[in-house]
Amino acid sequence: MFQNTSAKGIGVVFAVLGVILFSAKAVMVKLAYTYNVDYLTLLLFRMLFALPFYALIALFTKPKSSEKASLKDYLWLILFGFLGYYLASLFDFMGLQYIKAGLERIILFIYPTIVVLLSFIFFKKKLTRNQFLAILITYLGVLVTFWDEIGLSGEAVYLGGFLIFMSALTYAAYLVGSGWLIPKFGVLRFTSFAMIVSTVCVLLHYFLVSDGDLFNYPKEVYYLGLAMALFSTLLPSFLVSEAINRLGASTFSIFGSLGPISTIVLAFFFLDERITYLQIFGMVIVIFGVMLVSKKK
Repeated sequence: MFQNTSAKGIGVVFAVLGVILFSAKAVMVKLAYTYNVDYLTLLLFRMLFALPFYALIALFTKPKSSEKASLKDYLWLILFGFLGYYLASLFDFMGLQYIKAGLERIILFIYPTIVVLLSFIFFKKKLTRNQFLAILITYLGVLVTFWDEIGLSGEAVYLGGFLIFMSALTYAAYLVGSGWLIPKFGVLRFTSFAMIVSTVCVLLHYFLVSDGDLFNYPKEVYYLGLAMALFSTLLPSFLVSEAINRLGASTFSIFGSLGPISTIVLAFFFLDERITYLQIFGMVIVIFGVMLVSKKK
C-alpha cells in the first residue's frame, strides 16, 4: 500500500515537472521568433540537438527482460512516435495560422477527454469519479483563463479549429499508446525510440519543403534551440513517460491542463506579458482540478 502511494506521489511530481518544462517551449519559441526564424527550422533545431542524447540512451539501455517486445510492438512504437511528437506538433503549428492562441489552447486541451475515450474503447478502462470531476474542473479553468483571448473571426476559423482538434486527437493517441507500450520497452527505451522516429519525420519534412540555409542564423537561435532540446524536450519527455508509467495515461492527461497555466506564468517573467485577475481565477480552478485527481483513493 505504502509503495503504491509513494509511486503515485513520485508520478505526480514527474507529471507536474514534465508539463511545466514542456510548456516553457512556448516562451523560448516566442523569443526565437524575434530573430526571424520559421517554425519548421526551429522545430528541426530542437529535435536535432536532442537526437544524440536519445540515440545514446537507446544504444546503451537494455530491453526489459520481463516482457520481450515483438516486431509488431516496434511497428506500433514507430506509429506513436510519428503521431505524438511530429504530427501533433505539425497540426498545432498549422492551426495557429488561422486562429488565436487563446482559442487554440481551449480546443487543444480537450485531449484529456479524448484519452479517456480512447482508453475505454481500446482497453476498457473506465473513468473514475475523481477523473471525471477533474476533467470538467480543469477544462472549465482553462476556458476561464483564456476567455478574453478567444477570437472567432475570419472564414478560416473552422479550418484552424479542425487542425487544432487533430493535434489534440493525435497527442491523445500517443499518450494512450505510451501507457500500453512503456511496460514492454521500459521508459528510457520507449521515449528514446519515439523521439528518434519524430526527429526523422521532422528531417524528412524539412528537406522536402525547405531550401533554407541552416547555418546563417544569429547565435541566439542556436542557443535557444539547444535550450529547447535539453529543457523542453529531453528532460520532460522522460518525466512524462515515467509519469504515464506510474499514473496511467488517463490520469496523466489531466495534468496537461497545467501547461497553459505555466506558460502564462513563464511569459509574465520572461516576456513581460501581463496576468489578469480572470486568468488568476482560472489558474486556481485548474490547480484545484489537478489536486482532486492527485488525491489518494
